[in-house]
Amino acid sequence: MHTLPSSFASPTPGRRRAGGFPARPITLSLWLAAALALAAVPAAAQRFAGPPGGEIATDAASVPLAVEGLTPGSEVTLRSTRLVQEWSGQRRPYQAEARYRADAAGRVDLATQVPLQAPFSGADLRGLFWAMGPATGTEAFDLPSHQVRLQALQAERVVAEQVLTLVITRPDVQQRAVEPFPGAVYAHLPGDARRPALLLLGGSEGGTLITRDAALWASRGYAVLALPYYSPPRFGPQGPMPPELPTLPAAFADIPVQRLQAARDWLAAQPQVDAARLGVIGTSKGAEFALLAATRMPWIRAVAAIVPSDVVWEGWGPDIAEGTRASFAWQGQPYAFVPYSGLQAEFAGFATGAEVRLRRPHDRGRAAAGAERLAAARIPVETITAPVLVAGAHDDQVWDSGGMAENIAAARRRAGRDTELLVFHEAGHALGGHGWSPTTQYNAGPMKMGGTPAAHAQAQVRLNQALQAFMQRALGPVPQ
Repeated sequence: MHTLPSSFASPTPGRRRAGGFPARPITLSLWLAAALALAAVPAAAQRFAGPPGGEIATDAASVPLAVEGLTPGSEVTLRSTRLVQEWSGQRRPYQAEARYRADAAGRVDLATQVPLQAPFSGADLRGLFWAMGPATGTEAFDLPSHQVRLQALQAERVVAEQVLTLVITRPDVQQRAVEPFPGAVYAHLPGDARRPALLLLGGSEGGTLITRDAALWASRGYAVLALPYYSPPRFGPQGPMPPELPTLPAAFADIPVQRLQAARDWLAAQPQVDAARLGVIGTSKGAEFALLAATRMPWIRAVAAIVPSDVVWEGWGPDIAEGTRASFAWQGQPYAFVPYSGLQAEFAGFATGAEVRLRRPHDRGRAAAGAERLAAARIPVETITAPVLVAGAHDDQVWDSGGMAENIAAARRRAGRDTELLVFHEAGHALGGHGWSPTTQYNAGPMKMGGTPAAHAQAQVRLNQALQAFMQRALGPVPQ
């Protein structure tokens, strides 16, 4: 109930104004007129105040994102919904909700305000994006997967809504297949500028997955060759599937490191490429590959080794007997390697549904190898003259990338080599990303990545920014 202001209060009963008319009807009519006048003034509409055009550049360090026009002190639930393609190929809605209290200005700023209740802690601009999980009972949702619907709800009613578009790559990136290298993709921005170049190497997932990052790095101004080098048999929703790229090795054994020399020669012949400024980014087994190559190829001017290894590991795959082959070879000569212990037994979890933690056969194999074998298999990273960035995680359940990254950095620093180290204590193997996509399902299936969703998202943001700064420092200015 509202209390009328004193100016609208009724006079003492029976009191009359000049002219003999009762005062009460006149006072009520004034009150009604004022009330109608107030009702005619529109209330501040609730709305999302976001980036121009509703576009979020995922490389941006900060993005304006708030809800305005709320009643000061009122509670509001913010809900995010997005379609996510899962490993099975199925697209399904993912969703997250957080409850906030509007400030004195009737505003909720996602970057600065701490939610009352949320699947994340503290103020987190990206929390409603990375904390999404599979939604149940959601209405039909058909936005493209790069768009996110944000809703503000009060008393279970939607009071504001906006669709945001995640902008990961520039629309003018030019991409094409590279005939000499099965599955490879070359990407760059238009124009005649000569650009520093990057070679991208993926991990043991194999196939063309690494080519998804070609347009990303091309959008940042680099000429990019994403290079598949291995393509294993696959598993899908219906069971075993043939290799995606049947002309590449199906076993991860004796992969020829000199393959990067052929890739460099092809890149150097492209008119967009400044061949004197060429770097390599490798992830997981691709980091092992990149470090080995950099010990042999002085034309590599920058190396980023993400969730890396400090040693060469045993090879595996179809028709490969345990303990007999190395993962990599140089000009036909296999490297000394550290054997696994129980790798095939661990792989069996993919068929039985048991947890698969590949770190276990790695850790057991390393512990059993002995000092002499470890020394023989160690990658001599101190001989790499180029700057090196290494990033690992201590809760990595694929292998101990945190410990191995620290070993790499220590060896290089003893030799006085330019080295940047990032180690994330509560994150796992999935450090690649930008922090705007769901990280909640990395441990949902049999294969365990390790880490918490929050730690993964925070590590992705930090590594994404550090990696761009490192490449610009090591390879020089990038034309746009």
